[in-house]
Amino acid sequence: MAIYSNNFRNFIFFLITACWAFYLTSCKPSSRISETRTGKVSGNQAVASESFNEASIRPGAERTRQYFSRIHDKRVAVVANPTSMIGNVHLVDSILSAGIQVVRVFTPEHGFRGQAEAGELVNNSTDALTGLPIVSLYGDHRKPDIVDMQDIDLVIFDIQDVGVRFYTYISTLTLVMEACAENNVSLLVLDRPNPNGFYIDGPVLKPEFTSFVGMHPIPIVYGMTMAEYARMVNGQHWLKDSLICDLDWVEVSAYTHSRHYKLPVNPSPNLKDMNAIYLYPSICLFEGTKVSVGRGTDSPFCVVGYPGYPDGNYQFTPVSIPGASLKPPYMNELCNGYNLVPYVDELLENPGLKLDWLIRMYQSSDKTGFFTSFFDKLAGGDALKQQIESGLTEEEIRQSWQDDLKKFRAIRKKYLLYRDF
Repeated sequence: MAIYSNNFRNFIFFLITACWAFYLTSCKPSSRISETRTGKVSGNQAVASESFNEASIRPGAERTRQYFSRIHDKRVAVVANPTSMIGNVHLVDSILSAGIQVVRVFTPEHGFRGQAEAGELVNNSTDALTGLPIVSLYGDHRKPDIVDMQDIDLVIFDIQDVGVRFYTYISTLTLVMEACAENNVSLLVLDRPNPNGFYIDGPVLKPEFTSFVGMHPIPIVYGMTMAEYARMVNGQHWLKDSLICDLDWVEVSAYTHSRHYKLPVNPSPNLKDMNAIYLYPSICLFEGTKVSVGRGTDSPFCVVGYPGYPDGNYQFTPVSIPGASLKPPYMNELCNGYNLVPYVDELLENPGLKLDWLIRMYQSSDKTGFFTSFFDKLAGGDALKQQIESGLTEEEIRQSWQDDLKKFRAIRKKYLLYRDF
């Protein structure tokens, strides 16, 4: 159990979170649909119609009546970060206030309660609010080891993903599944909507390009939630030595893959709004080039450019700011490029990776040193870079993906929990 101090501040905190947990487990707002299903269900789920508004969607973490009773006698570890919220209360605080024993917290890139920057070292620490030990799963220690898994019956995984292969939370999920399988510990995924779950696109990763920004043969945009993805990792035997994780999940109510879901909490410091989240699958490829994606500005992953680019209509100057204080590319240098926010509506109407921006900037540059060694890891192979360098059009490049995407769709279909687009 977490050890609370006797000072007044922590006493008030305990009362507030206890009241919140009572509300969650006792009340069901009339605007939300009935909670009827949870994990270990096979096949596709026909959920609420498209007439339900966004407020009717309830992430798995909010459906506490579906899992609190199942974990009340367990020694629990939680994989969490700042997105692991139930309303305005963190999942860990809610679990503790319900009298459930939390042994430790695992946290991936960006930290537990704070907003650690991309690439910033996240060290093991102690949560000042609860006294719980926090084990970092970023840097050199990305997978829980045998010591980390001691005295644990169950790991709860609750992190908001954005549905893109190189967004590393799905890599953390795979490594946590592997650790659970190796140590005979169960895993419960509290599912959340995928804000980019309404399409599939991009090259499928080739095995020889496996890395932390791409561990499995999936396209850049794969159209699955965390629970669906975990089911696929298990079902396709993608864990080391074909291990199988004892997996369970709590589904999102009223969610379908054709719905556009606005995240209530930013998933990471440089994805500051839905424009950035929708543009991220296409814009992040620029991180493997000499082009800035706007880190150090108010619009990261919404603008692209670099000093001296000859064909832009937008200018920005990266500076050291919270979320990008670790010397962002071209800090204090004027960059020429493009503001891509006006294209978001078009992207939502016609979903897919947008390569025209990348192709245009490559062709307008002097081409020397345009791509870095990181690009092939992001792309999941060396074909995309070669296609751009050879002058292929976006349509020609997209056509080269179709056979692999067809095979992936057939695999993906087996593990869906929600109605497809």
